[in-house]
Amino acid sequence: MSQTVSDFIVQRLHQWGVRHLFGYPGDGINGVFGALQRAEGKIGFVQTRHEEMAAFMASAYAKFSGQLGVCIATSGPGASHLITGLYDALLDHQPVLAIVGQQARNALGGQYQQELDLVSMFKDVAGAYVMQASSPAQIRHLIDRSIRIALARRTPTVIILPNDIQEEPYEDPPRAHGTLHSGIGYSAPSIKPRDADLDRAAEVLNAGKKVAMLIGAGALHATEEVIAVADRLSAGCAKALLGKAALPDDLPWVTGSIGLLGTEPSYNMMMECDTLLMVGSAFPYAEFLPKEGAARGVQIDIDAGMMSIRFPMEVGLVGDAAETLRALLPRLKPKSDGAWRQGIQDDVAKWWKTLDDRAHQPAAPVNPQLVAWELSPRLPDRAIVTSDSGSCANWFARDLKMRRGMTASLSGGLASMGAAVPYALAAKYAHSDRPVIALVGDGAMQMNNMAELITAAKYWRDWKDPRFIVCVFNNEDLNQVTWEQRVINGDPKFEASQRIPNVSYSRFAELIGLSGIYVDSPRLLGSAWEQALASEMPVVLEVKTDPEVPPLPPHITLQQAKNFSLALLKGDPNESGVIKGAARQVLEKILPGNE
Repeated sequence: MSQTVSDFIVQRLHQWGVRHLFGYPGDGINGVFGALQRAEGKIGFVQTRHEEMAAFMASAYAKFSGQLGVCIATSGPGASHLITGLYDALLDHQPVLAIVGQQARNALGGQYQQELDLVSMFKDVAGAYVMQASSPAQIRHLIDRSIRIALARRTPTVIILPNDIQEEPYEDPPRAHGTLHSGIGYSAPSIKPRDADLDRAAEVLNAGKKVAMLIGAGALHATEEVIAVADRLSAGCAKALLGKAALPDDLPWVTGSIGLLGTEPSYNMMMECDTLLMVGSAFPYAEFLPKEGAARGVQIDIDAGMMSIRFPMEVGLVGDAAETLRALLPRLKPKSDGAWRQGIQDDVAKWWKTLDDRAHQPAAPVNPQLVAWELSPRLPDRAIVTSDSGSCANWFARDLKMRRGMTASLSGGLASMGAAVPYALAAKYAHSDRPVIALVGDGAMQMNNMAELITAAKYWRDWKDPRFIVCVFNNEDLNQVTWEQRVINGDPKFEASQRIPNVSYSRFAELIGLSGIYVDSPRLLGSAWEQALASEMPVVLEVKTDPEVPPLPPHITLQQAKNFSLALLKGDPNESGVIKGAARQVLEKILPGNE
């Protein structure tokens, strides 16, 4: 039997190093699935419950492995379902290739069933490269270019395969005018700024007396270099959410997360610094950075397009974070006055005590902050932690202490709900031997993550380390938005939009063959984490948490205080719960009747 186009595609993907495909089958892509079967396991197929989850897994696989993530779907709705996960890859700068089916070439343009204009549909999310195949001789360069562009530009690309071409005999492009003859392979270049620019950056940083650093996902591979530069400058260091694992939190000058999900030490440091060094971060919220004119700025980023758009930087260094910091370090002079850094360290030590106190405030029944606080000291070495969007991301950002060797991520730029469990599953395919913990709100579980527990039930026996824990914060509330309604909009909680059904997630886990643990008392939380982490099969740890513990930003503005007071005066449906216990501790200065 001659090699089909689909056989060649699978072979070429394997030659590029692809070992996992995340997706869902359908008749529009059946040719490729037939080739996968004939390849006899050279590339493993991971069957998700939904194509959106497949794209999230491809994005997360790229994050956790550092390699290309690949997802596959059929034509029509299968292809359109990939969009959200591909946007996650686009906004978080991850290399992902999506392979999608299409109707037969002769039918295109005839409003055929499941015929969509896929090139136009994918053009925004995969604008770097989206192409529809038209002949077998074209396939080679479509595969090669889509992968090379995805890797080089760290972005999603898309190949569209009409179903009839998938079964045609493959043929190499002829040696003739109008053909392309591509090859395999990509090696990332060494990118470092010019000496003159490094000298200018050093001049700014050396002149500063109170240097603050902000690091993001671009610094995940530059931990030692960040530490060396921070020590030379006696700087404190805040972390954007995607850079949470870039620095261990046991360093006393690491102020933790920044922004709406951030910490008071990060906010204070940014408001008081005279110099800002930003490394590999696209952190979007300018109000949490120094005021314009109050500090000088230096930025390091691999993407010149991200330069000086969050804060007006005096010097922009386009380059790899680790290489640029190594080149910068010899040019930096040690700071003699340690008062700035000591003040940061004192603030950080005080903040950890504050978090401890907040986590142990009484709640009805369990304080959600305590869930993350009790996990933090129990995190196994080399653990991978994922979080969903929503209020659980606040506790992930603030309360979990990262140690060296740990990894953590979530949907950052897109901030999509429903990413935590597919992210966790992808982590298992990137590192089968490492324990994985997902922190998920009940809204995201009901949206799509419950279905992906079935994927875990299908595949977990293939993993070297079976530890896979999905912790569900069950508060029957779309909690982050509820508090945004109160504090940002000045509206009371809208029960019709915010209240969600109470579902037994732990019992659902047991129903599909996983382990389930239910906790509704803070006294049981520590032992429940220990039981889950010792399990020899995946666990859903369901904790009944209090929706009235506020996931608020580290700094409350006067307008936010007024809005919150207005929401209470309008008659919040749970006013008494909002102003008691842990909520009162955080909000005592802005509650009605207080100065």
